Amino acid sequence: MSTISISVDGAARTIESDQKPTHLFADAKEIVVCKVNGVLKDLWTDLSEGDVVEGVSISSPEGLAVLRHSTAHVMAQAVQQIFAQTRLGIGPPITDGFYYDFDPENPFNPDDLEKIESAMRKIIKDGQRFKRRVTTEADALKELAHEPYKCELIGIKGGATDETSVEVGGTELTMYDNLGRDGQPVWSDLCRGPHLPSTKHIPAFKLMRSAAAYWRGSEKNPMLQRIYGTAWPSQDELNSYLELLAEAEKRDHRRLGQELDLFSFPEEIGSGLAVFHPKGGIVRRAMEDYSRKRHEEENYELEGMAELNHRGDDQ
Repeated sequence: MSTISISVDGAARTIESDQKPTHLFADAKEIVVCKVNGVLKDLWTDLSEGDVVEGVSISSPEGLAVLRHSTAHVMAQAVQQIFAQTRLGIGPPITDGFYYDFDPENPFNPDDLEKIESAMRKIIKDGQRFKRRVTTEADALKELAHEPYKCELIGIKGGATDETSVEVGGTELTMYDNLGRDGQPVWSDLCRGPHLPSTKHIPAFKLMRSAAAYWRGSEKNPMLQRIYGTAWPSQDELNSYLELLAEAEKRDHRRLGQELDLFSFPEEIGSGLAVFHPKGGIVRRAMEDYSRKRHEEENYELEGMAELNHRGDDQ
């Protein structure tokens, strides 16, 4: 077996030519992806003479994005296991989580999300490996002939947006196969990657909600069903995030306004237009008085501002 010389996290190493980053970071469980010569890559990437390899932790911003992107793929796999006729859109990572757009026969409901979560846990437990595969446009169109939204993405390789770039980007098309324990593909998806080494590297996740969303954000396109989820490096971090959301919901001004009888948003007036109730009027006046007082203390010329507002009203 021949050897090659590389750099791993700043240290020179001589390794066998068939070794991959997953072998180099076998004892560093927090490393789930890497950079090879500055480019984010899977841990199953082939290495060459002189490569510079850097490990990327699951808790880093780039590691979290890969974790959440991989979890989105597991969700899509679970959806198609349960609802076989569902067509796939895109599934990017986002701040604190991920989403995936689907075209199902029927809209998703809360019970469906529970079923999908259960199927995802089984996929994660199976430890399916994410394997990258380069393909051609012709082969991809043939393989994905049953996925109209994916076929549409294939035609925009060079003009991908921030969201669609997780599926395609640049001039190279790639598929990711999820390999079962026998090494055979059990599910595949068009994707630019990179991904986690396997599904077992997903420590904690939760599906949050479903919503309607236009395909690629345009009202001219079909309406799809979007499922939002979140994923974290540990169950404790997931629990902390869910607690934070619960506390924020308790303090939501829209909820407090109704519970404290401060204001409401009558549909006949218009969305987002508040009507203050007597109690709300008192609170609003107190806030306005405080604001006016603080402005005066800082020598703001309120009369001049009022005159400008009056002139604007007359125009």
